[in-house]
Amino acid sequence: MAGTERTALYQEHLALGGKMVDFGGWELPQQYGSIRDEHVAVRRVAGLFDLSHMGRVDVGGDGAEAELQRLFTNDLARIRPGRAQYTLMCNEEGGILDDLVVYRLGVDDFRIVVNASNRLKDLAWMTAHSDLHFQDRTKELSLLALQGPAAEALLPARRIDLTAVPYFGFAEGEIAGAQVLISRTGYTGEDGFELFVDSDRAPEVWRTVLGSGSAKGVLPCGLGARDACRLEAGLRLYGNDMDEQTNPYQAGLGWTVKLAKGEFIGSAALAQAKARGPDRLITGIRSLDRNIPRHGTPVLTAGRSAGEVTSGTYSFWLNQGIGMASLDPVIAKPGHAIELEVRGRTSPAETIALPIYRGSVRSPAPAKS
Repeated sequence: MAGTERTALYQEHLALGGKMVDFGGWELPQQYGSIRDEHVAVRRVAGLFDLSHMGRVDVGGDGAEAELQRLFTNDLARIRPGRAQYTLMCNEEGGILDDLVVYRLGVDDFRIVVNASNRLKDLAWMTAHSDLHFQDRTKELSLLALQGPAAEALLPARRIDLTAVPYFGFAEGEIAGAQVLISRTGYTGEDGFELFVDSDRAPEVWRTVLGSGSAKGVLPCGLGARDACRLEAGLRLYGNDMDEQTNPYQAGLGWTVKLAKGEFIGSAALAQAKARGPDRLITGIRSLDRNIPRHGTPVLTAGRSAGEVTSGTYSFWLNQGIGMASLDPVIAKPGHAIELEVRGRTSPAETIALPIYRGSVRSPAPAKS
């Protein structure tokens, strides 16, 4: 695929029969065998994902926290070293530039994980709006994820007590002789771990994790299973469920905005947006027939426009078409009858609460992408 990048695990994916596609400028497996089997493996046992397309940026030094507080909506003062935080980065108008996870490595040392397609944009924005030096470590560090209810029991990690790692906490461990930063985070709604490891050791770590769990039902999983799991869990995808024209309150992410921490980029606009309330809201939807909600599908109620589908797929776990939609706040409440306009015809559906499915994750899962 011309113009795309490859992760350190590219050859591993090919060896496992991965069907490669372009995702955010990276060649990644859509699936290896059956998306259904991969999806069910995550829900029943565990699945192993390559997340190395996500941007990984390190930053630190005196005053780093104060500078990052100006860039992000959440309050970094609330997390200590060894903890991570989901947050947003907004522009002056309160539009979402990206959603990301910040890992506090030390008192003034941080790792920021951003969306693949936004990495260069985010780096440029953060550099232009702070005095910090950001180190892009995307190529030198790989990111794997073992996700599922059996992840803790099946992750072959040494020199770490996984039971002591809290949700959105992390610690150093060892897998296949490689040093790995192991974080209890994920994007599936299940318990699990994300693994930061030097890229030259990533293939060996991948094979070790997969090999130790394959007899118990662990499968390598691609983008198809990941998208279905995150939709069931109500986790937003940047570019679909939110963008620069969406503020956090419209995206249902107002809980990430800590106006009381002091001024930050977009805080004035967000205070106004909070006061007036959202004119549209992200909500869950499910089809009442065999149709599958798709991004951009118009949503009607009583024959009139009520919004549009932002994300959709078929849930092999729930055996129905599911999705998220940006709707009029009155319609966004669970239990409203709606119609999806599909190829000139209407298809029955209804609004439902998020998350659509709650898995084994230890705490209500925040959104990530």
